Amino acid sequence: MREKELIVYRTLQDGELLFDMAWLMAHYEEADSGSETVAGRLCDMASMRELFYDCIHRLIELAGSYGFHGNLWHCYLANLLVNNENSYSCGCEIRGEIEGSINDAVLHDIVIFKEFYDYDFGPMCGKLHVAEFALAEHYAGGDGGGSHGRSKVYNTRICARICELAEKFCLDHTPEEMKATLTQFYKEYGVGRFGLHKAFRVVRKSPDPYGESDIYKPYDISEGGEVYIEPIRNIAHVSLDDLVGYELAKRKLTENTEAFVAGRKANNCLLFGDAGTGKSSCIKAIANEYYDRGLRMIEIYKHQFRDLNHVIGQIKNRNYRFIIYMDDLSFEEFETEYKYLKAVIEGGLEKKPENVLIYATSNRRHLIRENYRDKEEIRQDMHTGDTVQEKLSLVYRFGVTIYFGAPDKKQFQEIVKSLAAKNGLDMPQEELLLEANRWELSHGGLSGRTAQQFIDYLSGRGDNGG
Repeated sequence: MREKELIVYRTLQDGELLFDMAWLMAHYEEADSGSETVAGRLCDMASMRELFYDCIHRLIELAGSYGFHGNLWHCYLANLLVNNENSYSCGCEIRGEIEGSINDAVLHDIVIFKEFYDYDFGPMCGKLHVAEFALAEHYAGGDGGGSHGRSKVYNTRICARICELAEKFCLDHTPEEMKATLTQFYKEYGVGRFGLHKAFRVVRKSPDPYGESDIYKPYDISEGGEVYIEPIRNIAHVSLDDLVGYELAKRKLTENTEAFVAGRKANNCLLFGDAGTGKSSCIKAIANEYYDRGLRMIEIYKHQFRDLNHVIGQIKNRNYRFIIYMDDLSFEEFETEYKYLKAVIEGGLEKKPENVLIYATSNRRHLIRENYRDKEEIRQDMHTGDTVQEKLSLVYRFGVTIYFGAPDKKQFQEIVKSLAAKNGLDMPQEELLLEANRWELSHGGLSGRTAQQFIDYLSGRGDNGG
């Protein structure tokens, strides 16, 4: 069978459906021909019809899980190609077409995929009396994307790109054209989970005790298992323009990030300051702003720091630029995880990869809690200065530090007015600001977060504050 002749795309994630369909394509004509089994499968009419219906079922389930629509067989094949991380696809991500004999091997595989893509299911449907395959060839979900109301593996943006790629393949007349279309996709969007998604978290991948699948569990360092970088599928679509004020802070952050994605020298960044001032929102905005230029973001928590080397080991040879993001970073005096972070940032024997930076937010300038007794415990510690420097040395490893201070009353009112305009709140300005002042007095004080919560409150009332 043709799928066994694949070279580069030989190991396919979720490829079982392809193998079953390929077997039907090769053997459906033998139904009721007297052959009892072929390749270990029954070839009687009933068994083949059952397998065909099962394939249709799985295609429709894919529509529910991924949001595919249109020709589900084509979408499935396109999805196999965009998720297969191999020497060719990883070489093409962000950079485009690569040179060498690998192109001949890939073209060999694309010839096979084009045969699958252009396959005429009419004779098979007729022979097996399965007219229902037409449902999978012209599929439309209730919401226009086939999600059936369930949580999807892909968000709308990713699903649309794969369905669009499937349609582009229909316009390709030759395997060479199909290969060029696929290569262009790798260049524009990348390959696999790093290509399709913007942001990620770190989880542990533990083997299923029944041997059926892998289980992703809440992070527990004591349980062992493989460290896995899992996509975050619903990242907030915030932009830097949504953050009113803080122009100098935003400029410093974007200049550093711009240099990083352009391949120039850049520094690790620490965003510190008062709570609710937009530090985390800036980081999310950066992830959205530079995704199309190959920037990806991995969120990690301090109890995961001992696995930082495992995380970096998975991303250091990819063509993307990765920011390892640590939100609300701080340490109590009894916590020692910061030592792992220090070693990764600067100080270990292995140099930190050029495609990795660390961005952190914190309400503390010095990250590690200090007490007066650090300077007073002369009797217990003969080298008190060394103790203080040990605690300060972490922040020194961030080349760029950016301060976010709480707004004053006037700045707070400007934030409120800007957010009200963006949310379409038609309310007299004097009344708006009066209610905003009342709100902040009992809801956390002057901050951008308080302003946003106030605007959300007004929007939720549904009466524009009237």
